[in-house]
Amino acid sequence: MYSVINTAAVYGIDARIISVEADVSDGLPYLEMVGYLSAEVREAKERVRTALKNCGHALPPKRVTVNLSPINLRKEGNLYDLPMALSILSAMGVVFSNDLGRYLVIGEVGLDGKVRPADGVLPIVAKAKDEGFYGVICPVENLSEGRLIEGIKVKGVGSITEAIDFLNTDENEKDFGGVTEGISGDILSKESIPDFSDIRGQGILKRACEVAVAGMHNFLMIGPPGSGKSMMASRIPSILPSPDFDERMEISKIYSIAGKMKKSGTLIEQRPFRSPHHTISVQGMSGGGRIPKPGEITLSHGGVLFLDELPEFQKSVLETLRQPLENHSISISRAQGTFEYPASFQLVCAMNPCSCGYFPDRNRCSCSVSSVRKYLGKISRPLLDRIDICVEAPRITFRDLRKDPEAETSKTIRKRVEKAHEIQRERYRGLGVRFNSQLDGAMTERFCALDEEQKSYMGKVFETMELTARGYYKILKVARTIADLRGDEIIVREDLSEAIAYRGVDEKYFGEV
Repeated sequence: MYSVINTAAVYGIDARIISVEADVSDGLPYLEMVGYLSAEVREAKERVRTALKNCGHALPPKRVTVNLSPINLRKEGNLYDLPMALSILSAMGVVFSNDLGRYLVIGEVGLDGKVRPADGVLPIVAKAKDEGFYGVICPVENLSEGRLIEGIKVKGVGSITEAIDFLNTDENEKDFGGVTEGISGDILSKESIPDFSDIRGQGILKRACEVAVAGMHNFLMIGPPGSGKSMMASRIPSILPSPDFDERMEISKIYSIAGKMKKSGTLIEQRPFRSPHHTISVQGMSGGGRIPKPGEITLSHGGVLFLDELPEFQKSVLETLRQPLENHSISISRAQGTFEYPASFQLVCAMNPCSCGYFPDRNRCSCSVSSVRKYLGKISRPLLDRIDICVEAPRITFRDLRKDPEAETSKTIRKRVEKAHEIQRERYRGLGVRFNSQLDGAMTERFCALDEEQKSYMGKVFETMELTARGYYKILKVARTIADLRGDEIIVREDLSEAIAYRGVDEKYFGEV
């Protein structure tokens, strides 16, 4: 007998439908699997055979052939065990439901027939809905995640036996266990996140940080040890506005594929804040594997990627950031094809100006000119050109610690940032961008228009600072954000001057040493 059941696999951030065909025919007893399979999928043959035996459904002494199609897609991962088992059981006549084609099935099975959780359930259920499936059968541990997608029924099963009983039940009597659709959860409180009011002094640094977050601009802090760079970065989540529903769904799909979704029955409620150690590899940053899993670049999508001690990262790792920072996506090529992941994130970096950390204070810095140049040379000019805002974090004095006892709180700052985000959301609605930092050249000219006097001013700045076209447009985009924080559509000279000041510090350190 012949049977077919549908499953799915994740390629990149999207899922693709896979058909699992089974045929039980006369011949020498053998279980054959075909369909461009990886080693772990081939091993499913023994897992499924033993699991079926332990569930009381041993394979008959016949030739059993299982095919996973289409054959041009390499099959990897742990999603195929349960659909293979059910397809074989259907061909054996154990599963006699006529509605197999209405369901999509995913899940790994153990030798005892228990169904184990899988990664990537959220995008798979979304794909099943788009393809018109009536329902999805998934591991019970993934049930809350699967039910986040509205408009499709999801059944969680804990064993092969449960799946058999469910499919053999009359369609009108099937129990999905109280289907809950579109669970989104409440926005998490930011009270537990460190607050900006803890920071004493560093007023310019705080202002630059607020501007950076308001427009999701890439941000670099340079200063000696103990000046508050890491402390400042750790408080950025406290002023980040919460993502809207579409952003939360997109972020949640990424974390589902990476196996990092919490079993809370809610979407990811806050923008990601990723802070990898400087020993991270290129694969860890960009994504690795024959069918790549998301790396830190993609896990930061919609949020912040913080790189502390920037020059300590491998140069190859830092150069990996260049293309995603420009295109807001990352493409990874493998023998199985090219996989594209979203990568629209705010890059926040912190670094010392030299190995000892005190350059250019020659009273404390003993580094030679060549060693300082070598240290700063670890950061390439093309990468620096993608930094919108560069600010110096000066050494904190005792007077700084004693003054400003009632510093501005994160809640106050976040209100201004939220207002700026709302202005940008309305301005760019339907244009495919969300923040000022994402504008291309043509859109920058359109939305950051200057009058003749300001154009003349910027022309002089362009020549004096020897800006690139990218650097020029970044100044305009930062000025646009500063104006948004004021609630004004007109960019004035003061906005431009402040934005230019955020481009001058990098020349102090990365110009002539």
